[in-house]
Amino acid sequence: MEFKYDIIVIGAGHAGCEAAAAAANLGSKTCLITMDMNKIGQMSCNPAVGGIAKGQIVREIDALGGYTGLVTDQTAIQFRILNRSKGPAMWSPRAQCDRNKFIWAWRDILENIPNLHIWQDTVQEILVENGEITGVVTLWGVTFRAKCVVLTAGTFLNGLMHVGRTMLPGGRMAEPASYQLTESIAKHGITFGRMKTGTPVRIDGRSVHYEDMEIQDGECDFHKFSFMNTGIRHLKQLPCWTCFTNEESHRILREGLPDSPLFNGQIQSIGPRYCPSIETKIVTFPDKPQHQLFLEPEGETTQELYLNGFSSSLPMSIQIAALKKIPAFRDLVIYRPGYAIEYDFFDPTQLKHTLETKKIKNLFFAGQVNGTTGYEEAAGQGIMAGINAHINCHGGEPFVLARDEAYIGVLIDDLVTKGVDEPYRMFTSRAEYRILLRMDDADMRLTEKAWKLGLAKEDRYRLLTEKREAVNRIIDFTRNYSMKPALINPALEQLGTTPLRQGCKLIDLINRPQITIDSIAGHVNAFKRELDKISDRKEEILEAAEILIKYEGYIGRERIIADKLARLESIKIKGKFDYNSIQSLSTEARQKLMKIDPETIAQASRIPGVSPSDINVLLVLCGR
Repeated sequence: MEFKYDIIVIGAGHAGCEAAAAAANLGSKTCLITMDMNKIGQMSCNPAVGGIAKGQIVREIDALGGYTGLVTDQTAIQFRILNRSKGPAMWSPRAQCDRNKFIWAWRDILENIPNLHIWQDTVQEILVENGEITGVVTLWGVTFRAKCVVLTAGTFLNGLMHVGRTMLPGGRMAEPASYQLTESIAKHGITFGRMKTGTPVRIDGRSVHYEDMEIQDGECDFHKFSFMNTGIRHLKQLPCWTCFTNEESHRILREGLPDSPLFNGQIQSIGPRYCPSIETKIVTFPDKPQHQLFLEPEGETTQELYLNGFSSSLPMSIQIAALKKIPAFRDLVIYRPGYAIEYDFFDPTQLKHTLETKKIKNLFFAGQVNGTTGYEEAAGQGIMAGINAHINCHGGEPFVLARDEAYIGVLIDDLVTKGVDEPYRMFTSRAEYRILLRMDDADMRLTEKAWKLGLAKEDRYRLLTEKREAVNRIIDFTRNYSMKPALINPALEQLGTTPLRQGCKLIDLINRPQITIDSIAGHVNAFKRELDKISDRKEEILEAAEILIKYEGYIGRERIIADKLARLESIKIKGKFDYNSIQSLSTEARQKLMKIDPETIAQASRIPGVSPSDINVLLVLCGR
């Protein structure tokens, strides 16, 4: 049996869903191959989306016309903005989701996208002719011919799960692993390695003593993930709870270390440093008497709860005994233990910025197969791979986001330039231009680009245009409206800020930390009338305008720096030099430049081991 498509997407996790949707929405005849149609978009670990920097990625996916933000809003059972005490560059949305409703929301979307077909099967081999992908073969012996293939296999490639000394093959608990595909790819010269991740115990909520925990409610203001006008909260909103481990639970965990796969040599691969297991925490921080745990609901109606902070692959009996020493869990009943999983990944320095492999034309990798962690990082790669696969099929310029345009750009540039020596997780600290990459302006940064591609539809573009015009009207009004001391000083004293000695523009007052657009509008009738003209998404528009007003200087300075460094991005060097013959480069620089083969001087400057003096040599050779 043989079928023919433009694009094949392997795997229906977060990367696969976004890749398939993007390719099909752009007009490519696309087939999404998944091992289980009932697990499309499955949240393998935490039933939550977003968090520090991750939330910004989801808003960028949404601004590009992707679906992760829409699905999250539709299925959220708790929403919060993290880092509110810091500046807007650090604000990050995060939502708990109903795990099962999340799956079905994704499936409903994908099943109804024109040009997109779903096939339930397992891919075991890629077909390559003359260095170019031509299709795949499945376990059922079906051949799929395609111009492009996007691999988004998550943790399923030769997956092996660990609970204590017990090892079972699988890509997720109770789900089979994918075999032969790694080897099929590797024989074409693409190198791979092993990584490890883990997940915590799942708890029966009926056994929990909530009176011994601290409740953590969500927020019900206007914030959400998608920029589309879809309403705020669609499901019942539920709390999370927090508690702490203690010395007694640590003692039991230490007793189990000889049987820990992480410490007895059973697991050789590298795990995520920023999401360590509980056994790693007690070994790394032996003097710390407690570690915080977060108990999070898995759904709107289920009793199943996720214990964030207690990822573990210790023996089942040790996990349960240690948890029972915590007062809230003294009568603990679990659905299943935590476990670790090892899986294959491919060195991402073997990719172009489009996520196409350098060795095999038209083969793209996205998600955990590139050494990343997290649904958000995977989905961001997925939409970019789907877009570029479509471009490879039908023509056009490669679609690449720069580091000053999106966290997705930072993520992909880090992967293909620096590679990974541990599962990669996005943080705001990885971005040089955090003030330019705020959560509030992802639509301003990216929707115009998506509109030109044809991925953002007219309703999304219209919302962007209306928002931009409204924000600009507010800012223009504040720049031009004069304030007189006699009229405004009583209000300023009431707002806890210094009275005026002389007149100023309204924008100067809004720049004061004690004053917001909302608080001053009640005292300036003309301004209030101007704001009352905004009939739709008023709070979102006011927030965007206020950030641009209050942080104008910071934004402007960062934009100048980004534009200066962008000049180095314009100096193309790919294919220009035989690095091995340039003796004025350091040995390490020659080796790294040969391996990465950077596109530009700017990319070369970000390669670990390439020094400023090496960059100067390249600039001289370029005649700069």
